[in-house]
Amino acid sequence: MEILDKKQVRSKRRTKVILISVSVIFIVLMLILPLASVIINSLREGIEFYFQSLSTKYVLSALGVTAIATLIAVGVNTIFGLVASWTLTKFDFKGKNVLSTLIDIPFSISPVIAGLAFIMTFGRLGWANGILEWINSTFGWDIQIVFAIPGVVLATIFVTFPFVSRELVPVLNTVGRDEEEAASILGAGGFKIFRKITFPHIKWALIYGVILCTARALGEFGAVHALSKTRGGTFTLPLEIDALYMSGSADSITAAFAVSSLLVLIAVIVLVARNIFEFRTKTKRKKERQGE
Repeated sequence: MEILDKKQVRSKRRTKVILISVSVIFIVLMLILPLASVIINSLREGIEFYFQSLSTKYVLSALGVTAIATLIAVGVNTIFGLVASWTLTKFDFKGKNVLSTLIDIPFSISPVIAGLAFIMTFGRLGWANGILEWINSTFGWDIQIVFAIPGVVLATIFVTFPFVSRELVPVLNTVGRDEEEAASILGAGGFKIFRKITFPHIKWALIYGVILCTARALGEFGAVHALSKTRGGTFTLPLEIDALYMSGSADSITAAFAVSSLLVLIAVIVLVARNIFEFRTKTKRKKERQGE
């Protein structure tokens, strides 16, 4: 028996070492080395060229468009995520499963298709184009959706709107309705119930969902590419990186790596923030379970 136990222990250790080694090698080859190569290539022409590449008018414009699209998308999707998750977990109604499925559409549909869908809706041949032209002619406005900032924002919202709600729904399902119903019976208003009872349960999940939404918005390419055509006007950082790299010259390729390193830095910051909030969430849940 003792010999068998030793063999089992050795087998488990061997399996553990093999699995850990495979995981580490895969991460190094597929993540760390490519990202390291981006940083190394971005500094190929020196630190002065690096900062010059980040301060061109096209890059600054792309950074501004990315920031605008990300802030609006995160704001809209935070509100939508709260409303959708509250609706799905606190109420029973016909079509509940359909609504839940529709929210997941951006996970399964290609971003390029989403961009083309907006073009076919708001473009010259789209059914909404006549409405936009009537509004512009009536009020003297010049509202443009396709190939303009609003189209970039809409595309970013579309590809990111499931993230917040999908983080909140499991938490709200776990919490249940008992506390809110008891507070309502005692005369508490809806906002007070949300502020005092619901929000403390979901705050870490909400922050986690916002972080994921931000990360997805910063890196979106396909849907935005379909709705953006003006470099220095509607290009986001991923589109500017593509334009620099595709230009083909040695300096522009190095500049593309420099701008890419900016996105890598932002991604690392987002990743660190996500891990911090994830750790706090797990710690909080562990304390709550111990308290029970």
